[in-house]
Amino acid sequence: MMSEFKAFAMKGNVVDLAIGVIIGAAFSKIVTSFIEDVITPLLLKPALEAANLTKLEELTVFGSVKYGLFLSAVINFIIVAFVLFLVIKGINASRKKEAETPAAPPAPTNEEKLLMEIRDALKNRP
Repeated sequence: MMSEFKAFAMKGNVVDLAIGVIIGAAFSKIVTSFIEDVITPLLLKPALEAANLTKLEELTVFGSVKYGLFLSAVINFIIVAFVLFLVIKGINASRKKEAETPAAPPAPTNEEKLLMEIRDALKNRP
């Protein structure tokens, strides 16, 4: 049962899917941070404040841009991607070792045996 589970878990499709989900989640944080911490304070918030004429004089465009949070999300993504790279490199190395062990050549079929007998008989013919 453990060998079946190992074969299932180490299949390329399962590993690729897991990596896609993890990378997608990490990249989602970058996009969310970019929208919430950079784009919204620069574009949306000033527009909404400008629409309220009573607070027009208090409008600050660059005061609330949280570019540090965005850079933190990018760095976290790079770390996650690098760790996944190391994991995949290890998985590929173990697969390569398994692939390097030569498989026994298949036994000749009955047809091949018969052809070999005919060949040998023709060689021994005077």
